[in-house]
Amino acid sequence: MAYTRQRLLIFKWHHFEPHLILSAVRWYLRFRLSYRDVEEFLTERGEAVDHSTVRKWVQRFAPELKQRLRPHVKPTNLSCERAKLAYA
Repeated sequence: MAYTRQRLLIFKWHHFEPHLILSAVRWYLRFRLSYRDVEEFLTERGEAVDHSTVRKWVQRFAPELKQRLRPHVKPTNLSCERAKLAYA
């Protein structure tokens, strides 16, 4: 995976590879896993990471991911939501 210089700057001074950090944060946010579950998945992949490290990554990188992904998220269909409310 090719990383630009700007993307790599947010991972500066972190011991682990950027793809590993992003994978851990993505698993935690996408699948509603616990920090210990993510720790177990990373251990299965051969990386020794503590659950408190995963927690720190999520707190540090989740807002950054949200900010960068927001422009790419498709808007929801609000008319469908209004129809559901009208029939409720």
